[in-house]
Amino acid sequence: MEAKTCNETRVVRTSRIFPNDVNNHNTLFGGKLISDIDMIASISAVRHSRAECVTASIDSVDFLSPITPKDSVCIETFVSYTGTTSIEVFAKVIAENLMSGSRKIAVTAFLTFVALDNNGKPTRVPAIIPETEEEKKLYETGKDRAEKRKEHRKNSKELASVFTTHKPWE
Repeated sequence: MEAKTCNETRVVRTSRIFPNDVNNHNTLFGGKLISDIDMIASISAVRHSRAECVTASIDSVDFLSPITPKDSVCIETFVSYTGTTSIEVFAKVIAENLMSGSRKIAVTAFLTFVALDNNGKPTRVPAIIPETEEEKKLYETGKDRAEKRKEHRKNSKELASVFTTHKPWE
């Protein structure tokens, strides 16, 4: 299984903001953006593994700056770190004011996908090779994020064990 560069997994999509995309503050609705990020990031994961992938987690979605109808939205994703069967994808969202041309990082996020074989079981993925300074920094810090994710998942499962599944209205 041959390692791939981050650039080989890069996906970029630019779109406009329309009235049905905004919330009551006239800024881009966060839930719509998270859905779009997940969709674009999944392409990076599949490009890397050349296997079906499922979203395992969406971590640290940070809304850094509001996005308005005057902006275009550029979502850029690429694989930033890999485990044995897991693929971490970094997403950054760049908002560009279409009238002035000024650009800003509006959102960053990390998503984790698991590659699946033809039987729906986790399968090995290639290693990732960072090349740019941005990619190298994300790769160097990837192991720490992966360990925190495992601990968080363990804690979530423990907490979920006390939740009920009954219908509260009955």
